[in-house]
Amino acid sequence: MNALHRALFEPRRIALVGASADRTRLTARAQLYLRKHGYTGDILPVHPREAEVLGEKAYPSIADIPGEVDFAYLLLGTQHVEGVVDAVAAKGIPAACVLADGFAEAGPEGAALQARLLATAKAAGLRILGPNSMGVINLNARIACSVNAALEADSLPAGRIALVSQSGSMMGAIMSRGAARGIGFSHLVGTGNEADLSAGEVAGLLVEDPQVDAILLFLEAIRQPQHYADLARRAHAAGKPVIVYKLGRSPYGAELATSHTGALAGSDAAAEAFFRANGIARVTTLEGLLELPALLIGRKPLAQPRRAVGVMTTTGGGGAMAVDCLGVAGIEARAPDAAAGAALEAAGFPHHGRLLDVTLAGTKPERVAAALNGLQQAGDTDLVLSVIGSSAQFRPQDSVAGILRARDAGLAKPLAAFLVPQADASLQLLAEAGIAAFRTPESAADCIRAWCDWRLPREAPAAPAIAHALPERPDEADARKLFAALGLDSPFATIASPQDAPKDVAWPVALKILSPDLAHKTELGGVKLGIADSAALKQEAAAMQHRVARMAPQATLTGFLVQSMAKGLGEAILGFRRDPEIGPIVMLGTGGVTAELFRDVTLRLAPVTEAEAMGMIAEVKGLQVLAGWRGLPRGDLAALAQAIVAVSKLAAREDIAEAEINPLMIHGEGGGVTVADAWVVRR
Repeated sequence: MNALHRALFEPRRIALVGASADRTRLTARAQLYLRKHGYTGDILPVHPREAEVLGEKAYPSIADIPGEVDFAYLLLGTQHVEGVVDAVAAKGIPAACVLADGFAEAGPEGAALQARLLATAKAAGLRILGPNSMGVINLNARIACSVNAALEADSLPAGRIALVSQSGSMMGAIMSRGAARGIGFSHLVGTGNEADLSAGEVAGLLVEDPQVDAILLFLEAIRQPQHYADLARRAHAAGKPVIVYKLGRSPYGAELATSHTGALAGSDAAAEAFFRANGIARVTTLEGLLELPALLIGRKPLAQPRRAVGVMTTTGGGGAMAVDCLGVAGIEARAPDAAAGAALEAAGFPHHGRLLDVTLAGTKPERVAAALNGLQQAGDTDLVLSVIGSSAQFRPQDSVAGILRARDAGLAKPLAAFLVPQADASLQLLAEAGIAAFRTPESAADCIRAWCDWRLPREAPAAPAIAHALPERPDEADARKLFAALGLDSPFATIASPQDAPKDVAWPVALKILSPDLAHKTELGGVKLGIADSAALKQEAAAMQHRVARMAPQATLTGFLVQSMAKGLGEAILGFRRDPEIGPIVMLGTGGVTAELFRDVTLRLAPVTEAEAMGMIAEVKGLQVLAGWRGLPRGDLAALAQAIVAVSKLAAREDIAEAEINPLMIHGEGGGVTVADAWVVRR
């Protein structure tokens, strides 16, 4: 393990700066919890007036502590932190944690304070956890250096799952929820504002820890995305799944996450693309965060997920709930295929439809095992789910015995269980056996969906440099020239005034106003289609110039763009953006004026390969008609895929914030694509 890992997770000498002698104070908790839960190292309270704090010798300042110190926890008010960080750095302490809030999340003054604190730390080689961090817990080493009230518990079950949480309160909440289920943790860390150490970097320190089998992340924002990418690659190589619960799926959640931590929020769709690309499994339920590890530990991502499961139940209503929730999550409860059907018939189980209901056949362990083993023979499912009724509550040993027997048969397909009643004892038995067990049908569906979505980290293609000059304030003509440099060249002409005549255009044409200030021209009357001849063009251009100048008086008008009319089989919106959290992304969706209304889009990290581009096309519902749906003419989806790849190469241009083609007209097979409207924004 490296020096930072030892300082954070195995410190033998801990300085508690601002420790209180009043046992009722928040700032006394870290010292109390360290001793309560078995810490045997040196606790070094720092207090300017007390010679002793809670039975430990105290020191008036950090400089007065004799010898080396591994870790410092700063339990101080915001106004005192900056000066003490100077002293911590001067002492040569390798890592410090800051409890106080009031930094980047508090506005410009707090952000400036946080920047100064970080500059001091960097100059001295000091690594900072926080600010706004509730500390570090290593349960296997009995180190509870935290003020989280969950540590009031008399005992804390240690385990082999690590949690890194940007929310300190959730760190304790998840630990307590796990304890109630018999699920123990190896490490728990609160990263807070992440002025220095990000959750991704901290989690990366745990990949090689022999006490860790899986890493959980509770995130409000993605800071320093390169750390997560590195974490995920190394974790997959080590066979340790990384599982995330991230806030911000709604605009309200994103707003709260931003205000809480001072982070700049990106879009949730971009975060989803980021996790998928890096092989990080994402859950959307808090229960799922605790329940998914048992399904992933010891397994690799499915090469070709069928997104289907076999379901056996001892309760009809409970089984129906599971089937319904799975369906909402995009997972099919599939009827037994021929192989599974034959095995079930041989074992004496009649089977009809998607749900194998064995309620009337009896729930003896050998019968449950036989039913589960029969379903495991199916060649078209990813997992077998056992839904258990009242026996899980009243006869826990019997209720899980059949599942354990089926597991011991050695078949490769995973087994999991949804317990319909409140059945803590059965849940704990299954957890101890390493079998994924779910408290609700919603979390069962969430976890199975997350497992089917789980992928190996992608190998990102190279993004070659694009040598093309772009004005500081580009208009549509400039954007089109940029796309032409990428291989998307659709002929057009420009004119400076209404009296000019375009050259080399085929009539009828489309006319558009040119301006670096107008991304949406249609609403302002800045677009006219189907103009038949030169005379009509001059008339329309004069009227358009007057109309747009009146409706957008602040806009700079740079001329007009003229393009021959074209008709395609379909329209797409194709865009590029630098997401504030995760960086370059490429977007594809159904195009035209209703693109923002329907939001039928998909995202990937940029740049993408042609295979990834084809995968994006398959995910956009509005484009499926171009794949020959019900005998309709096929669109040139190969050309669309090439266009996606081309636009994604803008990832190499650090000077571009966003770019868009809407619509990109898709012609019939072999007909290519046409850029009908384009836009680009400089950073």
